[in-house]
Amino acid sequence: MSLNSIFQYFVPKDKKFFPLFEQAGANLIEMAKLLKESVNSTNLEIRKEISKKLEDLEHTGDNITHQIHLELGRNFITPFDREDIHALASSLDDVADFIHGASNRMELYKVEKPSQAMIEISDLILEATEHVATALYELKDLKNIRNITDSCVRINSVENKADYIFDKAVADLFEYEKDAITLIKYKEVLSAMEDATDKCEDVANVLESILVKNA
Repeated sequence: MSLNSIFQYFVPKDKKFFPLFEQAGANLIEMAKLLKESVNSTNLEIRKEISKKLEDLEHTGDNITHQIHLELGRNFITPFDREDIHALASSLDDVADFIHGASNRMELYKVEKPSQAMIEISDLILEATEHVATALYELKDLKNIRNITDSCVRINSVENKADYIFDKAVADLFEYEKDAITLIKYKEVLSAMEDATDKCEDVANVLESILVKNA
């Protein structure tokens, strides 16, 4: 190994990790937009096409996560703790999984008419991913702690709204929906969507941990 290669091994790879996190954030926004489009459509063929696009984007997210893990193995010095980088990458991957999962359930269960609660939670998922992406962009400059904190607070607020809508929607299903199969279909889709906002909150929790350690 050349001397230059040895030096490169010890140089912090800020130009490696931060662009990957930003890519992951942008990918989540694109997925959330597609989910919203799917929920607002009653055309099953269009939903099928959107589900395929979401599957492709979910694979893109997997590749980004894999690349982050590869960089962890290649680099001795990292911008912040290795376990936090791993936790952040994993939590972002979870968000992508549940967004794709919600779309997949809608298609598999052939939900013909998405409920108002699904529409509202899909809006919240998009809002949450936008805040996630904003926080990830600010992460490269930990001097802007206030900006990251503000995004985390907004993510937590969105998750609380999604929880309320989900609980009310499920309660209404049990009270008014007489068809058991329809009830199960709607509850499963709503659950996956609400889980996506929970995973966004997990991202916020990791980001807050990073801020505390690097304050």
